[in-house]
Amino acid sequence: MSNHFIRTLTLCSALFLSAPVFAQSVGDRVYTADQSSNTVSVIDPVALKLLGVISLGTQAPAALSPLYKGELLVHGLGFSPDGKTLAAVSIGSNSVTLIDTATNAVRGKVYLGRSPHEAFFTPDGRELWVAVRGENYVSVVDPVHFTETRRIPVPDGPGMVLFNPKAPYAYVPSSFTPELSVIDTRTYRVVARVPQASPFSPNLAVSPQGDQVWFTLKDSGKTQVMRARPPFDITATLDSGPVTNHVALADTPTGRFAYVTVGGLNVVKVYTRDAAPRLVATIPTGALPHGAWAAPDGKRVYVGLEAADQVQIIDTASNTVTGQVPTGQLPQALVYVPGAVRSGAGTAHLQPLDSTKATLTLTLTSGSAARATVSVNPLGLVDLVQIVATGLTPNTAYVLRLTGPTGQAQDLAALMTTAQGGVTAQTIGPVKQLLNAPQGAGQLSVVAKVGGATVLVQSK
Repeated sequence: MSNHFIRTLTLCSALFLSAPVFAQSVGDRVYTADQSSNTVSVIDPVALKLLGVISLGTQAPAALSPLYKGELLVHGLGFSPDGKTLAAVSIGSNSVTLIDTATNAVRGKVYLGRSPHEAFFTPDGRELWVAVRGENYVSVVDPVHFTETRRIPVPDGPGMVLFNPKAPYAYVPSSFTPELSVIDTRTYRVVARVPQASPFSPNLAVSPQGDQVWFTLKDSGKTQVMRARPPFDITATLDSGPVTNHVALADTPTGRFAYVTVGGLNVVKVYTRDAAPRLVATIPTGALPHGAWAAPDGKRVYVGLEAADQVQIIDTASNTVTGQVPTGQLPQALVYVPGAVRSGAGTAHLQPLDSTKATLTLTLTSGSAARATVSVNPLGLVDLVQIVATGLTPNTAYVLRLTGPTGQAQDLAALMTTAQGGVTAQTIGPVKQLLNAPQGAGQLSVVAKVGGATVLVQSK
């Protein structure tokens, strides 16, 4: 055998081993669950283009009618192993809508218990498990007949459910109880209860190797790592930052990493996924990064911006934001579905984004570390206003105040900070109109309820 042949064979083998197992395809799709507009945004992740939205309902206040039949607070997303079915979870209407990814048409709907939050299919695709956060169980759904077949008891407030690709386990963190449940998928029984560092976990991710589970803690600003197999012990607790939202695991050409969205700092933090995770990058993003998912080849991570109605794209080679795509209002969960469309354009039943309802994003700052992001989402004659503030005095009452151009002040929302000094609140009113009044711009501020001292002021 010649040396030239050996060198050629070695080079080809190296290229094969280093090549991504699943390269991005034109049929792949990124979806976001848009909580305010009650839509699902459909994005081509290769062309970096919004193809349109799937309308599952209308906005408030029309959605508050006693005769309303659409979905309300579209929030969670999951998908089948073959990529042909998307599950959209609506918190306000207690439902899961199953959508054909090739045609964007609704296949069916299942109504469940109070406030379901997230859902995902089992690895064989035969069942859809739904974390019913407003109660204390996981619903098991038959996705063919659209019926609930059983309930698996867990602690109050199950936030999400994902499965181990290599072992018969499902993992369910809690949003109300400081305990993560491990369920044996063969017996539907809880086989381990893992302590969480704090009660509010909204999200988790399971490594493709089936060895790690990463889960976020929104209330304490931490991210924890546990062994995905017995003894299911916690191996790391990371101080990721205020309003830690979601985590995406990326197997990149240069290594294995975890990308954690930190809404209170408007950054994504990148950690190694070894025995002792290390922070290797902090990536500035737009307003309030929330959902996140990695492309199959690990070269890109897609991040939803809750307060900016966008998806930003992170290049994992440089760990920088390289692009953005618009979405519906208040994007929450985000998923990347490989092979969602096998033929054709995949744009049937999509509606264009309503450009007249663009979100206004504002920043409130102070002379200290305290800050707030305010998003103003048009709902017709009124607006949905959401504030996410961090760095304030813990366990203290504040008020979100709007001061008009003539000096007249109006209190929009009462705020009470957590033990970590953060607060999230929503209110409805004609705020955008007052902020952009013809006689001069209004201004938002956060003031102490007792004493009236101004602690945060809208940046110019």
